[in-house]
Amino acid sequence: MRYLTAGESHGKELTTIIEGVPAQLPLTKEDINESLLRRQKGHGRGKRMQIEKDLVDITSGVRHGYTLGSPISLVVKNDDYKHWTDIMGEDPLTEDVKLRRVVTRPRPGHADLNGALKYGHRDMRNVLERSSARETAARVAAGAVAKTMLKQLGIEICGYVKEIGGIRAREIDLPIRERQTISEQSPVRTLDKEIEQQMMDKIDQTKKDGDSIGGVAEVYVEGMPAGIGSYVHYDRKLDSRITGAVVSINAFKGAEIGIGFEAAHKYGSEVHDEIAWNEERGFYRKTNRLGGFEGGMTTGMPIVVKGVMKPIPTLYKPLQSVDIETKEPFNASIERSDACAVPAASVVMEHVVAFELAKAILEQFPNDRFPVLKEAIEAYREEVRCF
Repeated sequence: MRYLTAGESHGKELTTIIEGVPAQLPLTKEDINESLLRRQKGHGRGKRMQIEKDLVDITSGVRHGYTLGSPISLVVKNDDYKHWTDIMGEDPLTEDVKLRRVVTRPRPGHADLNGALKYGHRDMRNVLERSSARETAARVAAGAVAKTMLKQLGIEICGYVKEIGGIRAREIDLPIRERQTISEQSPVRTLDKEIEQQMMDKIDQTKKDGDSIGGVAEVYVEGMPAGIGSYVHYDRKLDSRITGAVVSINAFKGAEIGIGFEAAHKYGSEVHDEIAWNEERGFYRKTNRLGGFEGGMTTGMPIVVKGVMKPIPTLYKPLQSVDIETKEPFNASIERSDACAVPAASVVMEHVVAFELAKAILEQFPNDRFPVLKEAIEAYREEVRCF
């Protein structure tokens, strides 16, 4: 299973094409729209989220509520495009209009300058429109299809916020359904009600100061059977594929599984998870410090993944840069932005992880017809439990 996205931030629409989804999977627009609307929420979001009403149009691959096994195409319209038709339209411009619309001033922390150097663009709007985090709406749409499949297979996933601007949530051990409920009710998508207001206050103050802050998101998964992934080749290790996918999200600079970097400061006896067995569960771990992975494969324990998001680089207190035409220094231009997008980013991360999990399952089990896949997963779970 794979997907491609297309579209620019202020273009007509975002498009996602997913290939490899089994036939006969129940799927409706509501399954995807719920995820898209969750991505738009969160304390600290900017005005763009008030302009756009992200709703999907399924244009192929689904008929009468079931997937066909053929490529699925999903379209999310950009409502703001009506204000950008002269800037983002596909028709050639007159020279006069062209000169007035050129972006030659790269913003620190963005793809503007590197993209211009790579592709030879003298107008950096050709770069910033595609490198915008607006593209994550298309990725969430793809992940929503994967999440729908996982749920049908008894696998639940939840993304939430662990830290914003240095304010950290406590470790709270809860079943996944409670994590989903609590995070959905929180304006900053945290499970820790005691620090929720502190996070919001920090975001508000940062916005007043013309600055931005980042944080840490966590994704928690229950129901993944043991042995998904592989130790045989580097590119089949599922934990590495997940962390790579997380870092591919706009503004994410790091990812870890389980206790992650904390393991560097501990003894082996404080890191590795002891193995136990009982008739009901089969093999299990007494702890879950390794976050549900050993040897690039799932252990059957909950999967725990963290991602680090840097502060958004578009500031109302702009940093210095250099004009690519005049080579003169200037203060970077201000584009519409969020003071903090970590709550929304946790939703994006949830869906990115969901896609990698679904992809790994389809690589390992029969994948043409969903009912056959579901039977195979159930049989495998029983086989593993009775091993």
